[in-house]
Amino acid sequence: MSGFARDPKYYGDRLVYEPLESKWSRYHATHCGCGQDWLTAHVIPAGFTVIPRGKSGYYGLVGPGLTEGVDEQALTANALWEAVTGKPGTQPWHETVHVTCRSPEAEAARKAENERVYGPRRERAAKAKTEPATDKQLAYLAKLAETAGKERFDAEFFKATKGTDIKPRAPRERMTTASKRLTKAAARKLIGALAALEAS
Repeated sequence: MSGFARDPKYYGDRLVYEPLESKWSRYHATHCGCGQDWLTAHVIPAGFTVIPRGKSGYYGLVGPGLTEGVDEQALTANALWEAVTGKPGTQPWHETVHVTCRSPEAEAARKAENERVYGPRRERAAKAKTEPATDKQLAYLAKLAETAGKERFDAEFFKATKGTDIKPRAPRERMTTASKRLTKAAARKLIGALAALEAS
């Protein structure tokens, strides 16, 4: 989500505005429509500076009217709106600043919370790469394979098993037999691809 932030690790002591790329590119396409990149065509020429947030691909913006020469108790994105769309900003509400604490204690707490939330998901995903496909998956695959045909099945089977030890379907091997060699994760990928084809 777009918003004002202070993060000493990435931005030093500077106040930045972290834009949500999809939101601002949509604003630009809707209200300007020049077909150019909104950052290089409008934001940088307007005097704003892009500060990368490490190597994550995210970034912060600093510049006049947005983070410089402004009252931090009355922050809006109006200056950026005007630069991107060419129209005066009319944001009536004020935004707060999200401050990220990077102390060792705060980082440890963040890592612990991340592990609590995402640890079980990562564990399930790892198991799915080795556990065999379920009977329910195989039954659904049998129906999808019948509709898709051998050629399409083989193409999607190859994609779903790429990077694994699962061999492609042999010329005389039945599709249902080949499916039995799939892991849960590979079966999920194959089901998703074949189901999308069936829906199209």
